[in-house]
Amino acid sequence: MICIDFEASGLGPLSYPIEVAWKNAASGEQDSFLINPASVSGWDYWDEHAEELHGIDRQELAEQGICVSVAAQRLNTMLDGYEVICDALEFDYFWLSRLFDAARMKPSFKLQGLDAVMTPEQLIQFRFLSRGQLRRHRALRDVEDLIRTIHAVRSEAAG
Repeated sequence: MICIDFEASGLGPLSYPIEVAWKNAASGEQDSFLINPASVSGWDYWDEHAEELHGIDRQELAEQGICVSVAAQRLNTMLDGYEVICDALEFDYFWLSRLFDAARMKPSFKLQGLDAVMTPEQLIQFRFLSRGQLRRHRALRDVEDLIRTIHAVRSEAAG
């Protein structure tokens, strides 16, 4: 199972991805990187409330972020052919699409929601458990929490 998470400039229709992370639950292989929005014309929307949640500021993105084409290629190289799980399919698919559209590329992997790996009852339990996370949201930590919570919910159901 491979999980992915995005942090973004906000939650609205003008938002765009600013950080992405993924992790393979079986092998432990992972990657995480910032995306520089300055590399894309029109990526200037910024929600101060979103910044409070993830703690990433524009200066950090300018200094440490990679351009969208490098980000998209990096994801395609590492995730080629895989089905990748996310916990907020509507949002994550939107940001994945924004990234790949800006890079003028197509993802070589498939994004799936939690319903691909959990029953409806397990999804309810997952949502309940994940609501208690009051902390800064960074993509890699969110992916690690996602994997832990999926394993906990599936283990409880098994046993």
